[in-house]
Amino acid sequence: MNKATILVVEDDTPVRNLIVTTLKTHEYKYLTAASGSEALMMASSYNPDVIFLDLGLPDIDGIEVIEQIRSWSNTPIIVISARSEDDDKIKALDAGADDYLTKPFSVEELLARLRVTIRRLSLMSPEGSSESSEYTNGDLRIDYPAGCAYLGEEELKLTPIEYKLLCLLAKNTGKVLTHTYITQNIWGRSWDNDIASLRVFMATLRKKLEPSPDSPQYIQTHIGIGYRMMKVE
Repeated sequence: MNKATILVVEDDTPVRNLIVTTLKTHEYKYLTAASGSEALMMASSYNPDVIFLDLGLPDIDGIEVIEQIRSWSNTPIIVISARSEDDDKIKALDAGADDYLTKPFSVEELLARLRVTIRRLSLMSPEGSSESSEYTNGDLRIDYPAGCAYLGEEELKLTPIEYKLLCLLAKNTGKVLTHTYITQNIWGRSWDNDIASLRVFMATLRKKLEPSPDSPQYIQTHIGIGYRMMKVE
């Protein structure tokens, strides 16, 4: 993906200017918004490739902005916030954010998170892969080009993170994926709080995927190691 367009949603002018200058220096295209309502309008009108989102906006809380965008778009959202509590991070990720960067942040880390997100986008796009466009395992079916998953005839209502987890496990069916491997592929890093977040997302994914959660048919937990997508005959 060349010259990705980034929507920067930040009401703090110095921080917004820092991010914009960084993007400009590295030849990214950018859009800016200083409020939640403006962010929603810009996101729907210009369909940016990635959104940088501050949670502390003057009109709408950033969590609500994430939820509204997620009702119609899977555009990656990287939260940039002064809120550093784990509860805030979990709420943002659970609402549909793809990553969480705490202020103050370094320009190098900001760019690294952006590169990981754009690389993941290109890998998930149909032209970025020669693999089959559909995955089938028992009653589970994933339509990669459409970005949808089904259990039988029923579409699974997955958050973007849940969908990415499901695709990662599906593409490695039969293999045990470690916590570190999964978090590095989903968030581009593997910190303790990422592994805690992974457990939350895996639990919600299983509730939606497993007909009988007490007897998992698809996702097997390897305690202290990771998870495996089992082949269903």
